[in-house]
Amino acid sequence: MKTVLISGASVAGLTLAHWLRRHGYAPTVVERAPALRPGGQALDVRGVALGVLERMGILPEARALRTRMRGMTMLDGDGNEQWSSTEMALSSGRLDSDDIELLRDDLTQLLYGQARDGVEYLFGDHITALDEDAHGVHATFEHGPRRSFDLVVGADGLHSAVRRLAFGPERDFVHHLGSHVAVFATENFLELDNWQTWLTDGTATYCLYPARDNSEMRVTLGFMAPEPVDYDYRDTEAQKALVAERMSHLGGDAPRLLKAMWDAPNFYFDAMAQTRMDHWTKGRAALVGDAGYCPSPLSGQGSSLALVGAYALADELGRADGDHAAAFARYEERLRPYVELNQALATENPDGPPAEESAERAKNAFSLDA
Repeated sequence: MKTVLISGASVAGLTLAHWLRRHGYAPTVVERAPALRPGGQALDVRGVALGVLERMGILPEARALRTRMRGMTMLDGDGNEQWSSTEMALSSGRLDSDDIELLRDDLTQLLYGQARDGVEYLFGDHITALDEDAHGVHATFEHGPRRSFDLVVGADGLHSAVRRLAFGPERDFVHHLGSHVAVFATENFLELDNWQTWLTDGTATYCLYPARDNSEMRVTLGFMAPEPVDYDYRDTEAQKALVAERMSHLGGDAPRLLKAMWDAPNFYFDAMAQTRMDHWTKGRAALVGDAGYCPSPLSGQGSSLALVGAYALADELGRADGDHAAAFARYEERLRPYVELNQALATENPDGPPAEESAERAKNAFSLDA
């Protein structure tokens, strides 16, 4: 039985582990965090990605966990209402769509439930070196013993260690899109009732929506930055200070949100960026999801690309009868048009969401049956 080391236990990694096991592989997932990462923003699953959840047998559960927004309000930088809608929300699109939006931690828990049996997990560890020869890939870990695998896959996000070790430095592949974003959960002290609120003054933005039956609130804070801000992406306190500095001028509920940010137990901060690569495979290494083709949250398609990409990679490995080079080539050929259409959604309209026609075309531009 061929062995595959997967770096990252999020949407792409968990989905890949499930499908590789189904195709007769022995997956091992290594995750730097001590357990599945909590928190995060609401994620959209759209178009053909819903078919991946359906084939995994978890689409009904995912639909039951979807957010239930009744609409949204847009405010100016001083907190004055500009417009409201009961037909759409900027984070998820039309409210009458068959597409679903659910919390990141709910989605990963569902995926983990399907990818638990028959998969080895190494939580609290990460890869520090990769050495490849004709017989396999030899991985060195921060804590565990050195081990060998037939293949290695980076499903470890925008700052992928596998990409850096196997393909080259991050600066060669990650392209800044002009802003930074922070996400955290807090108590629903604004008493939002399934209603989304946005505020923007052109230089900074926040988005608020309730979760867990309105018992908590997920907060997204963003600010413009033409060039990437220099920061340590593992220094949470420094990141919070940077966000507070860049957003302290906003009105509305910004002061209360920034105060709540300092006490938030789960906090995420990063640049809005895309991963653009000519190839997602090299030798015995492959990339899936944000590690290889992050479209940025501006596209609304990151989780869908992760689900579909993981399915496609496992599907091709299952068809290739052990010939990983042929499987990798077919994975790239098959997925590339879908990735390019979805990445284009993030840059089509710099001042707002992409056209509905573009989003509809992109989310369905892949067939699960090759």
